[in-house]
Amino acid sequence: MSHYTTLTTRITDTEALCGALADVGYDDLEVYDQPQRLVGFQGDPRGDRAHVIIRRKHVGLASNDIGFLRQDSGTFLALISEYDLGKHNEAWLGQVTARHAYRLTSKTLATQGFDLVDEQTERDGTVRMVLRRTQY
Repeated sequence: MSHYTTLTTRITDTEALCGALADVGYDDLEVYDQPQRLVGFQGDPRGDRAHVIIRRKHVGLASNDIGFLRQDSGTFLALISEYDLGKHNEAWLGQVTARHAYRLTSKTLATQGFDLVDEQTERDGTVRMVLRRTQY
């Protein structure tokens, strides 16, 4: 039985996190106000809990649940089993974090009266956004 590794993130917004996870292929998520138990690859409830959960059946064969636990600071900790760190490693978490930042920025700009007109993703992952102000 592999144990969960806790990875610190700069992710702060639940809605943007869920959108970011959908962007990287995980749109079947469970979101809770109170953290729920994660489940291991054999269907065994684990001691670890999370607010946002990707259930193991969506992660891969013989995988464990992946969770995101909100901290008192407002950021989320990523809970990923040792087994799943092969695919869901720091590079993967970096993609999720980048998509979270993109979605949070888009949401903030929309509230400030901007529309996204175009976007381009560079080879290095940098996203360039072309905006138009719709409100004055």
